Amino acid sequence: MAVNRLPRACRACPEPEPQKGSTSRSRARSRESGVAIISALLVVALSAILVSGILWRQQVQVRRIENQRLLAQAQWVGRGALDWTRLILRSEADTSAGITYLGGIWGVPIAKTRLSDFLGQIGDAHGSEGSDTFLSGSIEDAQAKFNLRNLVSNATPGVLQLNLQQIEVFARLLSTLGLNGQLAKNAALQMRASLKHSATRFQSTNPTNPTSVPGAASGPVVAGGATGGEYTDNPGLSDSDSNPSVVPLQMTSVDSLLDVPGFTSEMVQRLRPFVTILPTVTAVNMNTAPAEVIAAIVPGMNVSSAQALVARRETVFFHNIADVQLALSAAGVPATVFDPSQMDVNSSYFVVHGRVQHERAEVDRTTLVYRDALTHTTRIVRERDQL
Repeated sequence: MAVNRLPRACRACPEPEPQKGSTSRSRARSRESGVAIISALLVVALSAILVSGILWRQQVQVRRIENQRLLAQAQWVGRGALDWTRLILRSEADTSAGITYLGGIWGVPIAKTRLSDFLGQIGDAHGSEGSDTFLSGSIEDAQAKFNLRNLVSNATPGVLQLNLQQIEVFARLLSTLGLNGQLAKNAALQMRASLKHSATRFQSTNPTNPTSVPGAASGPVVAGGATGGEYTDNPGLSDSDSNPSVVPLQMTSVDSLLDVPGFTSEMVQRLRPFVTILPTVTAVNMNTAPAEVIAAIVPGMNVSSAQALVARRETVFFHNIADVQLALSAAGVPATVFDPSQMDVNSSYFVVHGRVQHERAEVDRTTLVYRDALTHTTRIVRERDQL
């Protein structure tokens, strides 16, 4: 009986080829899945960038707020230190009998010291909280320098006049420092022009006037104006530009000399230790003035003689103007060549230099303080912070 056998599969026969439609669909699915993965990675990367940017801005804002807080705290510490300095000036005036000399307590500088050391000495229960705060500073006698405000006088309230005697003093100071003495006239004209709209032009500096400023410098003046504070050209000095159409800013610091024709930054730096600008006319304190300033205000006196006078002053300070006159006479200066009204032994203006370091914040403050010679009270004239 015959048995039907199925044919064996031929091993040599090739496998059936896949259809084209299924291959395309699989490749498309592979591409779609790859694009999805890449898109997801991009979304994650962008999200991370945005979140990191937000966190960075938040951190910067927090740091900015912290810096503002530290700066405000440093400024308040500086205000407290300034009040303490004013207290020193008032107490020094009460005990010095109207004499300001370099040996006073105000002349002792304060080295960098922790605030906690000061608070601990006065028994503050929270004195340890100032361990990260440091104070340093010094007091400078502003009347030890030549006051450029003296270049312009007000013999009559509202009338601005050039003081020739003070111009000559400034010219001698410039020559002593190796600078051009002719620039003194330019500075005087600039000072007068800057005071055109100043309230101080109505303040009299006539020593015979009851409203005059104590220690005001006297001397020959050149009338440069009429009533009401207006001024006209001065033919004696040929100041053809004394009536400018644009009034310059009021001169308040030595840096204002940069606006005067002929002065350079190097010259201003050279003059800084010897020149200042105060709100009113003042006399030079002979107990604190350097030799260069003394030689400038005393005609015919050289720097070496002034240095000898300064050395003698370190041993015995001047108690009054009579002592100054005796010292100048002993130095060979005739009493007829110098003006005693330009000199004084007491000061009303002081410059307070203070530095506060509170953690990351640092404040350098320079303050001009006025001390009333009669009431011994003090007030702040102007201050400037250098952050």
